[in-house]
Amino acid sequence: MNRRDFLLSGAATAALLVSTAALLRMGGPQDARAAETFEVTKTDAEWKAILSPAAFDVLRKEGTEYPGTSPLLNEHRKGVFACAGCDLPVYPSETKFDSGTGWPSFWQEIPNAIGKTEDRSLGMTRTEVHCRRCGGHLGHVFDDGPAPTGLRHCINGVALTFKPATA
Repeated sequence: MNRRDFLLSGAATAALLVSTAALLRMGGPQDARAAETFEVTKTDAEWKAILSPAAFDVLRKEGTEYPGTSPLLNEHRKGVFACAGCDLPVYPSETKFDSGTGWPSFWQEIPNAIGKTEDRSLGMTRTEVHCRRCGGHLGHVFDDGPAPTGLRHCINGVALTFKPATA
């Protein structure tokens, strides 16, 4: 292979990677949520001022925290888990279970607390869940959870806060 062929193949590979990455991001939940309106809205600068960098990445940019890193994995007290962006209660502690996935998991949300959007990013179809009040990305829901719902809401702990029940 001569130098010209090497450079051309390198440029073609780079173009392919860029276009593949763009295609994988198309159809993500952020695109679908763009048409929705939410009670709590802020600019990115306003969100950055009130959220940690990790919470901003997850809630506003649909990032994912590393599995096993959330202190909420070991939270077993009675109480409620709320959106870290707007403080809306989203999951009751009674529905939390250990899924073994490394993320806090719940078999049911609080009624009227979350929204769901089809997520076609990463070359697959999943159901994304977000806070219905601020639109913050929480995680995804799968149909491999325990009874009574059979659902597993796989939620980023950094997208939540915990409020213990009062005595």
